[in-house]
Amino acid sequence: MSAPPLMLMLLAAAVSLAPRAPVAQGGGADAAHPAYADADTCGPASAGAGAEVPLEEYGGGRIIDITHAYRPELPSPATPGRDGLGAVTRLTESMANGSVSNISELRMVVHSGTHVDAPGHMVQEHFEAGLGVDKLDLDVLNGPALLVDVPRDTNITAQAMESLNIPKGVRRVLFRTLNTDKKLMWTKEIDTSFVGFTVDGAQWLLDNTDIKLVGVDYLSFAAFDHLIPGHLVFLNRPDIIPIEGLKLDHVKAGIYMLHCLPLRLIGCDGSPIRCILIK
Repeated sequence: MSAPPLMLMLLAAAVSLAPRAPVAQGGGADAAHPAYADADTCGPASAGAGAEVPLEEYGGGRIIDITHAYRPELPSPATPGRDGLGAVTRLTESMANGSVSNISELRMVVHSGTHVDAPGHMVQEHFEAGLGVDKLDLDVLNGPALLVDVPRDTNITAQAMESLNIPKGVRRVLFRTLNTDKKLMWTKEIDTSFVGFTVDGAQWLLDNTDIKLVGVDYLSFAAFDHLIPGHLVFLNRPDIIPIEGLKLDHVKAGIYMLHCLPLRLIGCDGSPIRCILIK
């Protein structure tokens, strides 16, 4: 089967961003945000080359942040080349240049980094019905979750799903795969060998489990060769919530309390999302 275009692989059409807003007094047309002054300020730029990825714990180790920081080096769904995501904020007003406050502008594709897909992402009737991220069930996005390790020699197929022995009644599962071992989210360039759900794996989940939230460790929950049909298995069902791009490095498999909150973007097909685990 021929692979779909790379842009489609991440389900975000190539976009040209709208012209920048007029520069506010005291700002500069290309005023860099201090957080993006250099590659090292927002996380290890060379983690994909072998640098250690830290486990981000808070509250004496009780809280684990599983959200990727918006580093310029994140792989980008909008520009899937070698340049990465780049800066997502810029100063439109700067105190250093005479403004009374610092004010930043945020611009990025909503399917960047750790994010959630809404049913309208690939199903037009859901999009027209207003099933955006603002309609996602917060009860599903928050609650007990199981983190499992997928066998490292396979996509998430029906056979792999069966082998995981996920108990009935479990509603939220985070799937750690070879993507985490290979540090794919720490590499600028999109890697089409990423692990994800095959069509039969996604269908097996629907037919044999009570799972309503599916979390994965790369920008697409469907494997490259199953990109469109794999997504549709889940997105045709508005009660299934897929979260993509999770940071699961060094997190022990097991049961946690999961808390995920997307931005309240009315009718939008996706949103950045902050996800934490509580032991």
